[in-house]
Amino acid sequence: MGNKKILVADDEVHIVQVVAMKFRNNGFDVITADNGDDAYTLCCEEKPDIIITDYQMPGMTGIELIEKLRLVPELADIPVIILTARGFAIEDDQKEKLRVAECLSKPFSPKELLAHVENVLANSAVK
Repeated sequence: MGNKKILVADDEVHIVQVVAMKFRNNGFDVITADNGDDAYTLCCEEKPDIIITDYQMPGMTGIELIEKLRLVPELADIPVIILTARGFAIEDDQKEKLRVAECLSKPFSPKELLAHVENVLANSAVK
């Protein structure tokens, strides 16, 4: 599964650092952003294989980021995992409409997140 490029977007620096380290240690190329605007720019430039984004970020929320990505043909099919704080639930119809691969609640274990990413990438490769 190595050499896949992953974008981690979260305004909580410690989450970005822990997640980035976990994925780098497992052979991923990791790019990071601390807000939705930078995440979108990086997606356009780097075209990651998968995106992990926080739901609530400055500039552009994770939902707004996904909505914007889905409008760009070469970025529209990138799988996205959303990290949410309690109280920021995403409705099933919105998840389906935006084609959100997974939603994980904070706090989460980096090991659990890695398993979800590997599963999503394996499933997207089958399609």
